[in-house]
Amino acid sequence: MSLARRPFLAALAFAALAAPALAHDGVHVENAFARFVPGARTGAVYMTIENHAKVEDRLVSVSTDAGAKAEIHRSAQGADGVMTMDALPDGLAIAPGAIAELKSGGDHIMVMDLNRHPKPGDSIEVTLTFSHAGTVKLSVPVRK
Repeated sequence: MSLARRPFLAALAFAALAAPALAHDGVHVENAFARFVPGARTGAVYMTIENHAKVEDRLVSVSTDAGAKAEIHRSAQGADGVMTMDALPDGLAIAPGAIAELKSGGDHIMVMDLNRHPKPGDSIEVTLTFSHAGTVKLSVPVRK
C-alpha cells in the first residue's frame, strides 16, 4: 500500500467508527434494560429514545416475548403527593430532535401477564412501533 493512501484509509476508518454517533432520520434507542421482581406478574422496561427526524414521532405500541401484554405507562406524583400510574393509550409523543427517557418513576413500558420470569442476565425481545419510524426490534438485557 502506498504511503499516499494511508491517511485516506485512516480518515475513512475514523468516519466509519464515528457514524453511529451522527444524527440520522428516525429514532435511536439506547441504554435499554428490563427489571422483573421475582414472583410478580409484571415487569418494566426502560430506555432512552432519541428522535432524529424533522417531524414528531410517537411510540404507539409495544410488544414483548416476556408477557401477553405490554403498554406505555406514565408514573406521576399528584397534587396530594400520591404516585399514580396510567397507560398512555395515544402513545408517547417525541418532538423532533427530542429525547424521551423511559425510567423508573416516569414514563416506562409495563410488561404484564408474564409468560416466564426473566432473571438478571437473561434477555427479552421487545418490539417498539413508532408512527413515523416504524418498527424497532430490540434484545433487552434484564438487570437487578
